[in-house]
Amino acid sequence: GDHQDLCNFTTKALHIQLDSLPEVPSLVEVPCLTAQLDDAFLSMARDHISRLGAVASRPPVQVEELLERPGAILVRWCKVDEDFAPRDFRLQYRRGAAGHFEDAYVGSECEFIVLHIDPHMDYQFRVCARGDGRQEWSPWSVPQLGRTTLIPHEWSLGLDCYSLSSRRNIALRNDSLQHEVLYSKAPTYHPGQTLTFRVETAGASDRRDSIGVCVRKVDGLESLQREGAVCMSSSGKSSAAALTSWSRWDITNFSSLAGAVFVNGKEMTNQLPPISPGSAITFDMEL
Repeated sequence: GDHQDLCNFTTKALHIQLDSLPEVPSLVEVPCLTAQLDDAFLSMARDHISRLGAVASRPPVQVEELLERPGAILVRWCKVDEDFAPRDFRLQYRRGAAGHFEDAYVGSECEFIVLHIDPHMDYQFRVCARGDGRQEWSPWSVPQLGRTTLIPHEWSLGLDCYSLSSRRNIALRNDSLQHEVLYSKAPTYHPGQTLTFRVETAGASDRRDSIGVCVRKVDGLESLQREGAVCMSSSGKSSAAALTSWSRWDITNFSSLAGAVFVNGKEMTNQLPPISPGSAITFDMEL
């Protein structure tokens, strides 16, 4: 009876090869519906279908790579349909495997860093494209799962001469008479990563202004011109609004820096362009 059928099914399943394929029925066994249509109707049907969209065997773009960044994920995608000419891409993400996708990026680039990602949480990413001369978007790519284990960059609390944003990634220097180096909360900048500072606004000029990175935190100093530090500052004494040891930081109310570069406390002969509101300073670290 049923017990014997179950045994037979189990025995048969044990002998199935893992690389075997299910049986494909012959064409005559497949149900189908046929109709005789005039050529004029077929031409009209093709025209209407082409206005609505196109049939493709796969989406023209796919997510290619997900790389963790501090409090963020770098998403890269690529074109997989050689006949498709993309003009714009659209990247979306969502937390977990449920809920609505949110737009993260629309543009012509093939990579984007999605910020404000919670560490150790799964996120799904998908991308689509818009062809040259078309208004509609292509089908979405297969969603890819990614996460970051790196905590986000944050400025340290406790200095009266700086005001911080709610996420502690934006520092505003105030009118306090205190001048001290502002460090990051933790050493979150590692070899192989890119760190970018963006200057939002500029205040009164101060020769101690500088931006840089260092290998250790030394409290009470007014300058990054010391051993184990690289900074960009005005010519002369640098300090006050400098950075830390350790993907993006925003800094507000800095004076324009003249572009002098200091390595281990010594001023280099090369000079960088002056920094003004809207400028970005990027550090790449290799061992």
